[in-house]
Amino acid sequence: MSTTSTISVRAQAQLAKGNPVALAGVAALALVGFLTGGVLAAAVIVFALFGTPLFTILGGSSMFAFLMAHKVEEQFVRNIAGDILDDVRFLGSPVLITIPLFTFVGYVMAESKTPDRIVRASQAFFGWMPGGLAIVCIVASAFFTALTGGSGVTIVAIGGLLYPALRKQGYSDSFSLGLITTGGSLGLLLPPSLPILVYSLIARVDMNKTFRVGLVPGIMVMVFLAIYAAFVGIREGVKREPFVAKEAASALWMIKWELLIPVVILGGLGSGLTNLEESAALAALYTFAIEVFIYKDLEIRKDLPRIAKSSMALAGAVILILSMANALVSYLIDHSIPKKAFDAMTHLGIVNLNDPSKSWQFLLILNVFLLVLGMVMDGFSAIIVAVPLIIPFAAAVKMEPFHLAMIFLLNLEVAYCAPPLGLNLFISSFRFNRPVVSLYKVVVPFLVILTAALMLVTYVPSISTFSVAKEVHAERAKAEAAPTPEDKYRILRDTWLLECVQEDSTNPQPCSKEDSEAYPHGQMPVIEDPNAPKAPSEEDLMKDFGE
Repeated sequence: MSTTSTISVRAQAQLAKGNPVALAGVAALALVGFLTGGVLAAAVIVFALFGTPLFTILGGSSMFAFLMAHKVEEQFVRNIAGDILDDVRFLGSPVLITIPLFTFVGYVMAESKTPDRIVRASQAFFGWMPGGLAIVCIVASAFFTALTGGSGVTIVAIGGLLYPALRKQGYSDSFSLGLITTGGSLGLLLPPSLPILVYSLIARVDMNKTFRVGLVPGIMVMVFLAIYAAFVGIREGVKREPFVAKEAASALWMIKWELLIPVVILGGLGSGLTNLEESAALAALYTFAIEVFIYKDLEIRKDLPRIAKSSMALAGAVILILSMANALVSYLIDHSIPKKAFDAMTHLGIVNLNDPSKSWQFLLILNVFLLVLGMVMDGFSAIIVAVPLIIPFAAAVKMEPFHLAMIFLLNLEVAYCAPPLGLNLFISSFRFNRPVVSLYKVVVPFLVILTAALMLVTYVPSISTFSVAKEVHAERAKAEAAPTPEDKYRILRDTWLLECVQEDSTNPQPCSKEDSEAYPHGQMPVIEDPNAPKAPSEEDLMKDFGE
């Protein structure tokens, strides 16, 4: 499914059939856009829902917005190039190099026999458990999605292998379809997930820490689903496969080379031997080498040109959308659009900075907004469009940056499976030749589980932040032990980036009341030298003048 359009094929198919839900959705979203942002916002929503490529919507909106600016000096199309060519904000970001490299890794793995080896290894190790084969599906889907970054690829590759096996072992058709459809969105929180890379670029947060933070929520979701799978396995009387040590060892040996891919990426980053771009390049080279020269699943002349062309087309589309989104974000920030929207929410009582007990209202609205957006956009588009809009709100309420990241990405997992326009529903409908409406019911139990996990992550921030809490405390202690006030201030600026969301990462603001009082507006207070000569007062000047 291309990232250059939003719901494109999905929405157009529903609208062509006169689907009342789709028609009502278009009308409602257009009305909301008109009421909140005027004609331009309404037009953007309508064009997006009818499949207009996202980069044209973002680029065209940027040009239109600048040309209609109130100040004459801003009415130039060249203004959209500002942040695109900025080394700090966009052009110099290492993520732009890693996107095509990790996309290439995913395509190489999807075109090889890696899915078969993943399924075999998972079956050997989990097949003896209650609901063993279903747990195999969960683990294999999460692992494959983390490496490829695409739910569609996972459903086609892993789902196509496991659906017949699930049915043959005795699982009901509804459970099997629901599990495979849901499995397509697992793994978005696990490294080296491409959505995490894109999110880190847009939100300007530390990618390495986001990878680490995502492990706990990602594994928690898998555990919840595994418990449900075990319950269904017992309820439906599904037979278990005995654990055979020889088969487990053989399957593990077969997949040993793929298991080293995360080690290559995370090992280099964690040890400091490689930076992000170098780890991505090593992963691409390593994956290519094992699939071509060790497993010999692919041929250089026959397969490499096709895989490279497909993967670079996707990577190019993502980067093009990112550049156009950066231009639009520049306009929104320059004209304080997010601040005006936040002030309106505060005026309506939706957000109250002076009443922490009402923070749940903001979090609930945030989840609803992200869920709706994730249903009508593919994952990359949702990240690119929504993150710049919610960052100012999250900064105003002092949300922790990694907490926001986990809420956002987990919302994508839920939205992929949510009726009526969840991406996974359409891919499963196509892959297994089922009416998309028939899948709405089968995903409900899984949606309940994913939503419960989302609520936990949303309202228990420590699930997302405890893995970086020690670093924050260490930075605080380092700041207190700093030899000079200037050194303390410099260290605290880095600490604020970890403690709360920053609207402008180049000008971090204090997160606590104490720091805000000590460093007004995030600036070092001016300390007067008592020995410095004082400037003459106005009274003294008048006396001198009179004399």
